[in-house]
Amino acid sequence: MTDEPPKPRSAGMLRPVVSAGPRPLMAERARPEAWRATVLTLFPEMFPGPLGHSLMGKALKDGLWSLDALDIRRFATDKHRTVDDTPAGGGAGMVMRADVVGAAVDAARRSDAVRGEQARPALYLSPRGQPFDQAMAARLAAAEGVILLCGRYEGVDQRVIDGRALVEVSMGDYVLSGGEIAAMALIDAVLRLRPGVLGNAASVEEESFARGLLEHPQYTRPHAWEGREIPEVLTSGNHARIAEWRRAEAERLTRTRRPDLWRAYSDPRAGETGPEQSDTNSPGAPGRQQD
Repeated sequence: MTDEPPKPRSAGMLRPVVSAGPRPLMAERARPEAWRATVLTLFPEMFPGPLGHSLMGKALKDGLWSLDALDIRRFATDKHRTVDDTPAGGGAGMVMRADVVGAAVDAARRSDAVRGEQARPALYLSPRGQPFDQAMAARLAAAEGVILLCGRYEGVDQRVIDGRALVEVSMGDYVLSGGEIAAMALIDAVLRLRPGVLGNAASVEEESFARGLLEHPQYTRPHAWEGREIPEVLTSGNHARIAEWRRAEAERLTRTRRPDLWRAYSDPRAGETGPEQSDTNSPGAPGRQQD
């Protein structure tokens, strides 16, 4: 025997194996009725990211939805796998090529045809697109899934947007370095509305935007904190009074913080040309695209 300490053992680390292309994440566990998300990106390793944790991660493991992060570089035809080129007419930065991106979109759509399913909406995440809202999230949740194109650099050649009838969707009035974070936010917002994803389906009925209003304030224990107490009505046990208080607070917050929502809520006719038309396949106007 010797007094030499035992050699450290591996904690289950495995050598990474590089494949010809990314595999669909958890696709082997997906149920036939699972909601399918295909993300076209230059950085497939960013996924599932936050979507692999908490409720969304559990739903992914349970097969309630599937995620396929498709590497756009797979569709480049030259030996350097070039996906971009200089802007026509000059200017700063680079633009993603129509031939490469178009081939990636076609591959994602072929998967729907192979499965014999209805074509999923194909969206390009862009700050010049139509605003993403709860109504659009509900429509996407009712579909079989979605194809999301994540741009980079100065954006995507307009010809592929037009030629593949991509719907440009904006997550807000700001510009990100790429569409991946926006894609994660969109997927999360949609999946919350899918059956079985949230533990309590009723929780989506009173949250912000569900009924055209911002959500009312929430409270929990302790009853008193730093001299502030839970409003008396919430501990009264009178459910009619509680419902009345919550509605009044939701209206107050919406009226003061989001006058645009309040106008639409007060006069439903004001929103007749808004969300109902937000899923049309109309290409965006010329201009700088979201990365």
